Amino acid sequence: MDLNWYQTLNKPAFTPPSGAFAPVWAVMYLLILFSYITFLRTPSQESKASANIMFFTQLVLNLLWSPIFFGIHNIELSFAIICLLFISIVLTIIFFYRISKLSGLLLIPYLIWVSYAIYLNYGFMVLN
Repeated sequence: MDLNWYQTLNKPAFTPPSGAFAPVWAVMYLLILFSYITFLRTPSQESKASANIMFFTQLVLNLLWSPIFFGIHNIELSFAIICLLFISIVLTIIFFYRISKLSGLLLIPYLIWVSYAIYLNYGFMVLN
C-alpha cells in the first residue's frame, strides 16, 4: 500500500492522525470477532444461513476497501465499496440481533466507525 500517496491528499476536516487507524481497527476487528463467536454459540431455531452470508459479505467488502483506496488509489470505487459495506453491516446487525441481541449490539461501534469512514472517503473524493 502506498501511504506516501495518502500523505499528498487534501484531507477533510476531522481527519484523525494516521496513527489512530491501526488501534481503532484492532478494536473493531475484536468486536467483530466476539460478535461472530457469540452469534455462532447462540442456540437458535431460526436458520443462521442468511446472517452468515451477510457477515461474510461485509467482511469481504471490508477487506476490499484498503487495496482499492490505498493500492490502486481509486477513491470513487472505494466510496462505492464503503457504502455497500455500511448497508451490509446494517443487515448483519439485524440478522445477528434476531439470533443474539449481544452479537448484534457488538457491531454498533463498527457501524459508527464505518459511518465516519464514509464521511472521510467522501471528503477525499470531493477534495481530490
